[in-house]
Amino acid sequence: MKILSLGSLNIDHVYNVSHINVEGETLSAQKLEHKQGGKGLNQSVALARAGAEVSMAGCVGADGGDLVETLRQAGVDVRFIRKVDELTGHAIIQLTDSGANSIIIYGGANMQITPQMIDETLDNFSSGDYILLQNEISNAAYAIRAAKERGMTVVFNPSPISEEITSYPLELVDIFILNELEGQDLSEAESDDGEAVLAALIKRFPKAAIVLTLGSKGVMYHDAENDISYPAHRVSVVDTTGAGDTFCGYFLAYFMRGTPPRQALAAATKASAIAIGKRGAAASIPVLADVEAAVC
Repeated sequence: MKILSLGSLNIDHVYNVSHINVEGETLSAQKLEHKQGGKGLNQSVALARAGAEVSMAGCVGADGGDLVETLRQAGVDVRFIRKVDELTGHAIIQLTDSGANSIIIYGGANMQITPQMIDETLDNFSSGDYILLQNEISNAAYAIRAAKERGMTVVFNPSPISEEITSYPLELVDIFILNELEGQDLSEAESDDGEAVLAALIKRFPKAAIVLTLGSKGVMYHDAENDISYPAHRVSVVDTTGAGDTFCGYFLAYFMRGTPPRQALAAATKASAIAIGKRGAAASIPVLADVEAAVC
């Protein structure tokens, strides 16, 4: 069983600041770092480090060679990443001493993914394989339909939320992995309370499994046979960038192997706790041996 991660590859420009700036404010950064990221890259690395057989598809510009090499070194199959005549996507990240962040994304090459590219990639996968998508690429809606037509299990991380996402064929999604704010927007829940958001998501997507992350309050999971709440680990926060992607990759890697949902949640929660204790996005994602050995 294989998984295709069709997603974004970004160069992150990380500005260390005293606080997240507000409208009209000019803020001096204490430090600038260039790191590798993008939700697609991060989640692909997490899947590979968690032991999954993962291929990544996406687009980079001429400046994206280091991103592809990072994926290759992590054990990701990079045959389906294409170089296009556009700058590689990038992120502008404000990062405070407390680990809080604010992120602006420029799509760049990530917005050059075409239906033809998607079809050519999906021809290498078959019924029973998985596809993981986020909302940082072009033609995500097309990819959902095309993968479902091939009998693949469709996993969607609807981040970032956008106006057009409601027009996607979300009824075809088999597994949603999202946080409470994304869940509230997607379900139009009247409250941001985790239980209320989950109930609204279940009502709107009754056939899907739902993984709802709640930050320091842990995670909630629902499918036809399970309703699970799992607590977060209490750890010192260094940098939350990429923690959600680490959770997503680890959960899916365990879940695909047939691990019961509670155990998959436990492993993903531990992996994301480790990631929060390190700086960077892809650089902070732990390897499987470290996760299995850790006591959080």
